[in-house]
Amino acid sequence: METTEPARSERPLPERVAAAHRQAEESGFTWSCIPEVGRLLTLATAAKPAGIIAESGTGVGVGTAWLQAGLGAEARLLTVDHDPEVAARAAALFADDSRVEFLVGDWRLLEEHAPFDVFFCDGGGKREDPQRVVELLAPGGLLIMDDFTPSLHWPPLHEGGVDELRLFYLGHPQLSATEVMTTPGSSAIIATRLP
Repeated sequence: METTEPARSERPLPERVAAAHRQAEESGFTWSCIPEVGRLLTLATAAKPAGIIAESGTGVGVGTAWLQAGLGAEARLLTVDHDPEVAARAAALFADDSRVEFLVGDWRLLEEHAPFDVFFCDGGGKREDPQRVVELLAPGGLLIMDDFTPSLHWPPLHEGGVDELRLFYLGHPQLSATEVMTTPGSSAIIATRLP
């Protein structure tokens, strides 16, 4: 007896996420946040309803839109990108939401707004100054970083060698961290800063 599985349909994207995706396609921007990570971002911000949320690497605003989808009425979202044109396009999508603030320049512009309850470290910071990234988290703050290649080994390997960056976050004494698969070919690190 042959069985067929019902067709799986994608859950619809939040309206602003869909708008940001359209903008990414129109502008040829190919580094946008995937839905599997985006749903983690929405969950994280929803868990901190009055939190200060940060994102390094705004891009055209897809990750920003996922973060904003879970943003509480009392929460604040700050996002930074080094490219003024790209940031301006993203900012236009959120012009009606005073909880979302756009910064243009180096990721370190976020420092004056720390500590963060959620930090999506997607652009600058995670490689350049990982210790500073940890220091920007409030106790209990959540850190999310994507675009890792899954490793079946311990210590984790990447491009033929030990992945020192991943080891830094997964073994940091101020963090409780784990790595989760987001697709068969990608993973994310999710961590919380210990008190």
